[in-house]
Amino acid sequence: MHLLCFGFGYTARALAARLLERGWTVSGTTREEPAADDMLPGVRLTRFDGEEAMAGGAAVLAGVTHVLISIPPGADGDRVLRWHQGDLASAAENLRWAGYLSTTGVYGDHEGGWVDETTPLAPTSSRARARVDAEAAWARLARACGLPLHIFRLAGIYGPGRNALEAVLNGTARRIVKPGQVFGRIHVADAARVLAASMAAPAPGAIYNLCDDEPAPPQDVIAHAARLLNRDPPREVAIEKARLSAMAASFYRDNKRVGNDRIKRDLGVTLRYPTYRDGLQQILAGLTEAGGS
Repeated sequence: MHLLCFGFGYTARALAARLLERGWTVSGTTREEPAADDMLPGVRLTRFDGEEAMAGGAAVLAGVTHVLISIPPGADGDRVLRWHQGDLASAAENLRWAGYLSTTGVYGDHEGGWVDETTPLAPTSSRARARVDAEAAWARLARACGLPLHIFRLAGIYGPGRNALEAVLNGTARRIVKPGQVFGRIHVADAARVLAASMAAPAPGAIYNLCDDEPAPPQDVIAHAARLLNRDPPREVAIEKARLSAMAASFYRDNKRVGNDRIKRDLGVTLRYPTYRDGLQQILAGLTEAGGS
């Protein structure tokens, strides 16, 4: 089996590492030449920045059986479709699975209420609207050429190197409080497990939410991380006084709880880290081991 990742970022790398252990071939694209410590042994990377077609085009898809798309859309739409829609259409009959990584931001604001994959999309930000448009564009291609498309709507991704523990350690953690606000999140290892489960049981046209079992206030996550590190948590700051950037403020505009029953029911996935407490505990163990204490 051969997975091609359009965009070889955090989640794609986690999936690639999992598949490489199982004997898969993995290739991917990067915006810039990767640094040596960003390379995964055995992964062949091709430069693709979305501003022009990647070198090789259709040849890069030769022999590929699975495709993962994690490149976000730009102001002019989906960058992969812009340059390689024809190549993907030509390769569709040889593909067993294609996955598009979207975001739970497409659901918009539900004032803390629950949403699932059947909830109508109501994006509130330009970024989320671009994701809705990209999902629709990929779905049109799938209908036109038989691309075996699966859409994955991810909550906030965290894991080693990207988590509240390290934010506390490096002094960047903030406990911003907006009463009633919750966010969903997913450990990157669980995201990779869901993707692998879908690849093992393709269901073209399926949409899955990737999130854990416990949407939680962000200030609670930071406080728990501080407790695990035996440090005092940063003081709470009311959102009105937080001086957030426009992008950061946009995340607080939406408040919802995202259901994940479908990945459990249809894919048989049991999350290894069903709450942020489970995930942070695992990351702490890794930090402790790396520190030799």
